[in-house]
Amino acid sequence: MVRGKTQMRRIENATSRQVTFSKRRNGLLKKAFELSVLCDAEIGLIIFSPRGKLYEFASSSMMETIEHYQKHAKATQSANTPPATNAHPNSSLEDDLRHTKAEIAKLMKKIEQLEASKRKLLGEGLENSNIEELQQIEKHLDRSLHRIRTKKVQMYKKKIQQLEEKVQQFDAENSMHCEKAAAAESEQNIAAAPPAREATSEVVTDLFIGLPEARFQMPNGYPRVI
Repeated sequence: MVRGKTQMRRIENATSRQVTFSKRRNGLLKKAFELSVLCDAEIGLIIFSPRGKLYEFASSSMMETIEHYQKHAKATQSANTPPATNAHPNSSLEDDLRHTKAEIAKLMKKIEQLEASKRKLLGEGLENSNIEELQQIEKHLDRSLHRIRTKKVQMYKKKIQQLEEKVQQFDAENSMHCEKAAAAESEQNIAAAPPAREATSEVVTDLFIGLPEARFQMPNGYPRVI
């Protein structure tokens, strides 16, 4: 089936526009990668979606490629600009100032896009959003909520583990203090106890000391000497 010629104009249908953007973006990134590998070319590709999302590809470093481009652009502009007899001595400074202002304007636009995306994530400024955009915001919020809940559970587990370790430490210290208190009380009781008295007892025997004499046993049981 032969495809018809694509008309170079904005696609009005939002779904078709997003599908076309995804396909053309992936194809462009693939071609840039193939060109950098096959031809050993230094490539820096930057794409912003209609909603401000960034897609980029760099064969080496994006910042180095941008710096290389800026130096080359300045050199080319200086080479193609004919020298003026009445040139202002501060023309180079003015060029840098205009370039800086242009960069600031780009950054301000980017900040506005990010602020708009932030407001939509907070549920604000959704009047002009279509269903597809709302679904993407919902998916993004679900992923963020899942990450937040996972992080919160991890923090709770860590806090519980720390509290359990503190409880074990307190129990060990309490046991040690109880043992010391019991030992000190035992020593005090031993020191305060009165000394033990020696047991005495009387022993009655029939031993008689003196000259041998005749003894008669009296009826009451006491010996009588004659």
